[in-house]
This record gives sequence, C-alpha cells and structure tokens, in this order.
Amino acid sequence: MKAAQFHRHGGPDVLVYEEVPDKVAGPGEVLVRVRACGVNARDLWTRQGSLNHVVPLPHILGCEIAGEVAALGEGTTGVKVGERVAVYPAVACGKCWACASGQDNLCPEYTIVGSSNVHGGYAELAKTPAVNILPLPSHITYEQAAAVLLVFLTAWHMLVTRAQVRPGERVLILAAGSGVGAAAVQIAKLCGAWVLAAAGSTEKLERARALGADATVNYREQDFVEPARAMSGGRGVDVVFETVGRDTWHKSLNSLRRGGRLVTCGTTSGAHVEEDIRFLYRQHLSVLGASMGTRRELITILELIAQGKLKPTIHRVLPLKDAPEAHRILAAREQFGKVILVP
Repeated sequence: MKAAQFHRHGGPDVLVYEEVPDKVAGPGEVLVRVRACGVNARDLWTRQGSLNHVVPLPHILGCEIAGEVAALGEGTTGVKVGERVAVYPAVACGKCWACASGQDNLCPEYTIVGSSNVHGGYAELAKTPAVNILPLPSHITYEQAAAVLLVFLTAWHMLVTRAQVRPGERVLILAAGSGVGAAAVQIAKLCGAWVLAAAGSTEKLERARALGADATVNYREQDFVEPARAMSGGRGVDVVFETVGRDTWHKSLNSLRRGGRLVTCGTTSGAHVEEDIRFLYRQHLSVLGASMGTRRELITILELIAQGKLKPTIHRVLPLKDAPEAHRILAAREQFGKVILVP
C-alpha cells in the first residue's frame, strides 16, 4: 500500500510518500480502507519529535480516519466488509475503572491513533480495534467525517462535559480559526451561549461569524481582554476556551468574570507559565483540564452532524502525497478549519 511516513524527525519534508507493507488485521481488529484522514497539530509535534511524542521509526501519522471496512481479523463481529465507517481516534485498555465507567479518555493506557506505537491514517489502509469502529451515515462524506473526529470531540468534551456551558453564558473562543476552535464556536452556540471568537485575520473572523460567533476580535491587532470585558458589561466572560498556552494564559484568566471557568486542552505557544495563586482563589476561578473525549460523546457528535446541527469546517482537501504541504499550511496557521488528506 501507499503511505506518507517519516523515517526521521524534522520539518514537513521528512514526510515521504512511498510503498509500505500492507496492514493485516489481527484478532479483534478491523482493517479500514482509508478514504480521508484529518491533519492535526499533534501530527506536527510528533513529526518534529519531542520527549512527549516518542514513536518508533518509520511512523505513519493521522488520527481522524474515515473509510470502508476492508477486512476483519479473527473473531471480529458486529462489523461487515464494505461498511462505511469512522474510527474513534484513540485506543484504551478496555479493562480499567475508567474504561469500565465509559470514561475511556481517562484510561492510564490511553493512546491517540497516529501517536506512540499506533500507526495512523496517512495511508491507504489502517487497522484499528473493532471497538473503535463507528457506523458512518450515508449522507456524511468521508471528508466531513475526517474533519470532526478529533477536533469536535475535543471541543465537545471541553465545553459540554467539563465547562458545562449553559444557555445565555458568554464564551470566549481562542484560535477560532483552528479546527478545534471552529468546532468550539458551533458547539458553544448549540449550547445557547453568546460567543466572542478570537483569531488572527479578518478572513478568519468573517468565517467565525458565519459559523455563529456573535462578536470577534483580531488578537494580532487588539488585546482580547478589553473586548471580552466590554462586551460583558465590564464583568468578564463566563468561560474561556483556551488552546494556545503561554502566550495567552494570563490574558485568558483576566478575561473571566469572578467565578468564571477556563477550560484548556493545548499549549501550542508553550506549556510553562508562572501564576499568582492568590488571583485564582480571590476571583473564585475554576481551571479545567481536558483531553480528547469518550466514544459516547463522539457518537452524539456524529448524530448532530447527521441532523445538520453541527457542520464540519474544511479548509482544503489534498492528496496524500501532498502531506508535507498540509503540514506547512498548519504550521503557518493559514487554515480555517480542517485540512484533509485523501489517498
């Protein structure tokens, strides 16, 4: 089969489109013929290499996989060859207290597909545990499915499960042009919130408004703390959706009202900050961590996509051989929504 993989860490140019051995489904596994795969910031970090993203080389990236069932491993049931499917983008042990309670994203062995030793979907074929297979409604395209599997799941878990956004609340979405940010704008609106979207270009802000954002701010031209407070009567927003990290951390906290909540899933600008703990308890703030989400949440998201209540946001679809260009687009932050690769 063909795949885009890398044999050494480095820039986008280390991704090589080449022939690799076909994947074979083992007991309890499913082989998926990949029709579309989403590109994520995590892919860039893993390709670049770091202590937090150690993988055996060569490695195949890609966690947002949609396609057709190509083959079944021994003992695999409940799935049919030829069935249109989406793949839950992580692997858990299936045995611990977290998995038993349906909180698989809290599993100590939780691994995102395309990371660690689990090869992903930058290939014509990918294998996955049968439990990760989700039916894909016929009117959701493969590209649309690949645009939601990680980013909508992450945004949903952050806003609905962790921050518990309620109707009428004011929510500040940072990096609204990213895949997860564009998803967050829609999910916050679905929850009945008023949304202030922050992004770095006029075009991205216009598209955020088209997704439902009530107000926008260009963070390259203006400190977002001022509009966050001005548009909430001076008190601050109820929730900040934070994915940037060091560069925006203090501003995000200062944008909150007393008793507000900050929910975070990412550190694209850096992971280490200094904080005056007194500010947190004097302002009665809640800081909530979130990573990925559960299978049940993803099933709910796919149902809402099928009903037209949430819409995948696709920036560009590229052939798999152009994986280096896809990584360049993300690194330059040119995209609004998702970049998709198709074999």
